Formats: sequence, structure tokens, C-alpha cells
Amino acid sequence: MAASSALCLLAACSSFSSSMYSETAVAGAGVAGAAVAAKVTTNATVATGIGLIAVAGARQGVQYSQRTLHRDQQLNIAAVAGPLKPGAVAPWTWSPSVPLEPAADGRVTVSRIVSSGELNCKEIVFSVIEHDTGVTSPEAFYVSTICKTATRWEWAAAEPATGRWGSLQ
Repeated sequence: MAASSALCLLAACSSFSSSMYSETAVAGAGVAGAAVAAKVTTNATVATGIGLIAVAGARQGVQYSQRTLHRDQQLNIAAVAGPLKPGAVAPWTWSPSVPLEPAADGRVTVSRIVSSGELNCKEIVFSVIEHDTGVTSPEAFYVSTICKTATRWEWAAAEPATGRWGSLQ
């Protein structure tokens, strides 16, 4: 994993795909798990357990970092959409703090006020264009809900274990 990260930095990569990150982390954990297992035991069952724990830990780390980046992107869209009145359109843009996801931008509009008062929520329609090493994806449109908390507008839709924007179609 360190070698591929260093290679990416040397090549001045602006981003590399989540699948590359995920596969590299899991493979690195497998190698590290095997090295640790070889040092501490000759028992195949114990060695297998160490390897499985290392791989599971790597997967959890990858998923956590992806969720963190996705939340950051969603908060960015919500911050742009929050002050909008229904029908107004505004551009949004996002660059990840760590180059594990492609930068993205698009447009957002408020399609309707869901509720106001103590529970202030809006339905939004937004587009996403991901930029990955010079290749721009086609613009895709999604619908979601944002709500105002005491300090900011936040994403109100959960993102279950489906594709990145798949649950919002």
C-alpha cells in the first residue's frame, strides 16, 4: 500500500479510484497479516485467524474513510442548497481532503419545502459530475432531503450499503 501511495504521489496523482484504494489496502493487510502470523505461530488455524482479522480491519478502515468523504461531499451540497428558495439553482463543487475519491461538482435546486418551523426541511434535486484524472463523467441527477440543525443544513437521507448515489434514485 505504501508503495502504490508513494508512486501516486511521485506521479502527481490528483486522485485514484476507491476500488484501487480498497484493493491495495486489503492486499496490504493480507501481506502484513501473513508476516505477523509467520512470526507468532506455526498453527495454520491461528495464522488464518490473524490474516482474516487483518483483512477485516483493512476493509473497515477503507469503508470508514469513504463514508467520511461521502459525508463531507453531502454536507457541501446541503450547505449550498440550504439558503436557496424553491426554484433557485446554484452550483456546488467539492474536492476531497484526501485524494481517495474523484473531485465533483454540479448544480442544486430546492424543489419544495418539506416542512418549516421547528423541523425545517427541503427536498433538493442535484446533479453530480465526477472528475477522475481528466475524464469527466456524464451529469447524473438525484433527489434527496436536507434539514436545518441548530448550526447548519445537513443531509437527511440515510446512505445504506448500496452504490454511491444508488439509494437516491
